[in-house]
Amino acid sequence: MKRRRTTAICRNAASMIDPVVKLWLLRLLVPLGGQRNGMRRGSLRVEQLADIFSLHALQGDDRGESDENRVAAHLRRLYREMEGTTPEFAGNGTFARNLDRLEALVGLTRTDRKILEFVVMLKSESVLEETSDLLGALSFTRVFHTLSVVLDLPADEIRRRLGPRNLLARSGLVSLSMIGNGTLDHRLDLLSGSFADHMRTSDADPLHLLRDTVVPASPARLALADYEHIGEWLEVLQPYLRRSLESGRAGVNIFVYGPPGTGKTELAKTLAQTIGCELFEVASQDDDGDPVDGDARLRAFRAAQSFFGERRALLLFDEVEDVFNGDDAWRRRGTAQARKAWINRMLESNRVPALWVSNSVDCLDNAFIRRFDMVIELPVPPKRQRCKIIGMTSGDLLEPAAIERLAGSEVLAPAVVTRVASVVRTIRDELGAERAGAAMERLINGTLKAQSQELVEAGERACLPKTYDAAFIRADSDLVAVAAGLGAHRSGRLCLYGPPGTGKTAFGQWLAQRLDAPLIVKRASDLLSKWLGENEKNIASAFREAANEEAILLIDEVDGFLRDRRGAARSWEVTAVNEMLTQMERFQGIFIASTNLIVDFDPAALRRFDLKVKFDYLAPEQAWCLLERQLAALELPQAGPGLRSRLDRLGTLTPGDFAAVARRQRFLALASAEAFVEALEKECAMKEVRPAAIGFV
Repeated sequence: MKRRRTTAICRNAASMIDPVVKLWLLRLLVPLGGQRNGMRRGSLRVEQLADIFSLHALQGDDRGESDENRVAAHLRRLYREMEGTTPEFAGNGTFARNLDRLEALVGLTRTDRKILEFVVMLKSESVLEETSDLLGALSFTRVFHTLSVVLDLPADEIRRRLGPRNLLARSGLVSLSMIGNGTLDHRLDLLSGSFADHMRTSDADPLHLLRDTVVPASPARLALADYEHIGEWLEVLQPYLRRSLESGRAGVNIFVYGPPGTGKTELAKTLAQTIGCELFEVASQDDDGDPVDGDARLRAFRAAQSFFGERRALLLFDEVEDVFNGDDAWRRRGTAQARKAWINRMLESNRVPALWVSNSVDCLDNAFIRRFDMVIELPVPPKRQRCKIIGMTSGDLLEPAAIERLAGSEVLAPAVVTRVASVVRTIRDELGAERAGAAMERLINGTLKAQSQELVEAGERACLPKTYDAAFIRADSDLVAVAAGLGAHRSGRLCLYGPPGTGKTAFGQWLAQRLDAPLIVKRASDLLSKWLGENEKNIASAFREAANEEAILLIDEVDGFLRDRRGAARSWEVTAVNEMLTQMERFQGIFIASTNLIVDFDPAALRRFDLKVKFDYLAPEQAWCLLERQLAALELPQAGPGLRSRLDRLGTLTPGDFAAVARRQRFLALASAEAFVEALEKECAMKEVRPAAIGFV
């Protein structure tokens, strides 16, 4: 652990050394044999000892040629004299008062206090550290013997008080390294690198001693209403935390995980504010801004349990990957794995309820997971919630259409929007109102690109054409009646099949508008992944998102996920179909699957659909009516009777063909109805020739 030694604390002059520290030094040198190991060319290697114990007077003119025997005899005489006086440790007034406060707060025993006194001085007095180093590397047993001699306490008592179940270790105030051999200074550790300095210089509340390890959390910026997408969890979590605080329930631990930027830390702050209690956070960096490792953060957590045990408080442990990290590539055990039994006990007995926050649950061993009272996933909020959050944080920078567009991104975390808004707001005067919104979208897309996520589309999202009418869809079911039935029951599974462009996806958009329901559209490319098991996760996530938003779910080009399993060549094809069938069965909302290749469907998949609707090429009458509608929308002259026969001959005409020609009008103007029909003829000519029908049509 990084340790600070200030010149104000590292005292050299004999007059400034506490009598008890002098006695500790003599015990290290004489009965423990430090002076034998520390002699070099007639003098002790620790130069400060010569000033403290007046060793210069024993030397001749050449101070480097001191008589080792005379030095040893002098130290033995001083040791006998001081042992007869048995001085009490005084320290400075600040140190003594801090020890008194700690004793009252956490219940230090006399032995605990003596050990803590010594370790604080060991970490802050360079002469004490250097003198203890003269003993060399100490085994586990030798540490207890050394402390027994230095502090004049029974070794068994010291062993007991430094044990993992007793206060010093349990609180993290003093930790004893159990691994290998090391000097006394390296064997013993304090709560943090600056704790010794705080103990000797900070005359304040004991909580101030933790200021670089456990800090008060900043105020909440959100309300629980901003987390309505996990409302069912909060209905349990909020009263549970409140009752636990009121009753002093031990072992209360909540694990919250989810993608970065979804508001996990803010949720902890909001809960504390709503419940009406303090929130303290285990720091991930020290006063200097340097990162704190997992071991140090665990010690801070232990200390907080002792320091805040009588307060109405919650504890937040963010970025728990630092602790629950797995074994690394060199097969070194992670922090939690190396202390598995201890962490398990801690999760069952901590006095201060704790919220543990991570980006993923994968870092947790199953043995740890089952010891959490709740394991809560905090996903990216649903679209309606995203709209609300983006409007709240960036409404002064974005137009409503831009807010709607950004909210359509399922991977855009609220924290990204908040940070970008802060940047743009700083330079809004230079950008101007119009460019500020564009700058926000550009910066957001930059972050999404760096995260390998889909970018927010520029401009308007694809929407239902103004000329859309269900009457122009040639289907084997009454689509208006189907919509009415779905509107009444808000549940159903539909399979729309037929040639491309026949209006399957547009029907989903029309249905969502008619039912005033959100629509979530997923394509095969959105769900497919190169990673094993990710297809299934993506499928489950799509259905979960639709359920959370009470939205219609439309999966376009669903063929790959419902293909007949009997012809599968790879195992993942089977598991993907299984997952899709399972999710379809569980889903209580409206699900629409569209495909061009229903003949390849798995028989079990076909049975899962309540209704299978065939979308076909336009009938001649439909094509003619749609032509008239499109010509009127484009403000072109209406078609004469002579064009109808040409249109009737186009047997593979679809609404998609009309939409394609209408879009062309934006950059290649069509001057007449004849030009429009000619463009439709070219669209049909590009398609594969349809087998001729038998008989009369």
